[in-house]
Amino acid sequence: MVTVARAARCTPEDVLGVLADGWLYSTWVVGAARIRAVDPAWPEPGTRILHSVGLWPVLINDETVVLERDPERSLTLQARGWPAGEARVRIEVDAAPSGCRIRISEDANKGPGALIPRPLRDAAIGPRNVETLRRLALLAERRSPEQLPG
Repeated sequence: MVTVARAARCTPEDVLGVLADGWLYSTWVVGAARIRAVDPAWPEPGTRILHSVGLWPVLINDETVVLERDPERSLTLQARGWPAGEARVRIEVDAAPSGCRIRISEDANKGPGALIPRPLRDAAIGPRNVETLRRLALLAERRSPEQLPG
């Protein structure tokens, strides 16, 4: 698995709040173009987000399913993006002196993507998740009252 971490100037609850809003998924997940539906109980285990991946006009409809959830610390997902395949993604957040630390670990685990040699997978997943965490942190920091303008 490739793991990327980032500090954020907000509370872990702010990050978990973004993760709990399935309609924000395409805002912070690189490659997700739009959300088509979110299970009402998201992010409970077994719930899913129906999303599209790719760039318009070439979009593929797929889904992401919650595998595990610790409401105070983490979310583990099975993200589908066929025909590339599927990936297991774990997002963890911990308190830190200046806010929190967010970690995302991901690796392809089903389909053609899992057959790509690890160094090549890592070279694609790592930079993508650096940007994913940047987007997630920006959204979470805006949820924090001290980050509001004026």
